[in-house]
Order: sequence, then structure tokens, then C-alpha cells
Amino acid sequence: MLKKIEAIIRENKVNDVKDALREIGIMGLNMFEIRGHGRQGGIELTGRSGTYRVDMLPKIQINIVLSERNLEETIQTIVKAAYTGEPGDGLIFVYPVEQVIRVRTGNRSQQAISYPGDIDEKKAKEQKS
Repeated sequence: MLKKIEAIIRENKVNDVKDALREIGIMGLNMFEIRGHGRQGGIELTGRSGTYRVDMLPKIQINIVLSERNLEETIQTIVKAAYTGEPGDGLIFVYPVEQVIRVRTGNRSQQAISYPGDIDEKKAKEQKS
């Protein structure tokens, strides 16, 4: 079964998360710049003209489609890399994926999301060792 991770994280943690994902073998992902707020409702800033509230904060949304067997390791990697301990660290959503089709090759499912050097290939090499 394939899953989709949708992680919403702080802008300043993007490189940490990308590097950590690359290290475990997550090769394919996409990102979007988004704005939003969670429980904290935004932040209060003080400037020359007084105090004001910014309620739609800039965030990054990372999307990854992967095998269910790699889901927990990937989630833990994102959590560890994105963590600051402060409100606004983000959220991770997990969705089932019915089908994936690579347009160029017509490959479907697992073949469509496999890359040379990806997490599955790394794990297979480790098991042989």
C-alpha cells in the first residue's frame, strides 16, 4: 500500500528536513510555500506603530508518496529534523494513495515511485550485508 505524507513545517527547517530525508533515501518529494496558523493563532509583533497580530504565518508544505513499510521511519525523520520545541513546529498528515502512474514510462504503483539509490534500494543493500 502506498501512502502520502503531507508535512507542514517552518521555513527555516526546510534544508534540515530535506537533508535528513535524502540521508535515509527519500528521493522524490515536492514543496509548496503556504501560509496558515494553528492553535497559536499567529504571532504578535511590536513595531514603531504599535503592536499588531500576524495570523497567517509562512510555512512550507512537503509532499511525499512512499511505501507503507517506509512510513514510520520517514515520519520520525521529519519530526526530528523539523523540531524546535516551540509552538508552530508543524503538523504531519498521512493519506492512503490508491494509484500512482509515472507519465513518461506508464509505470504504476511501487515502480512509479522508485528511484536509484532510494530508501528501498538502501535497505535491500543493508540486508545483503
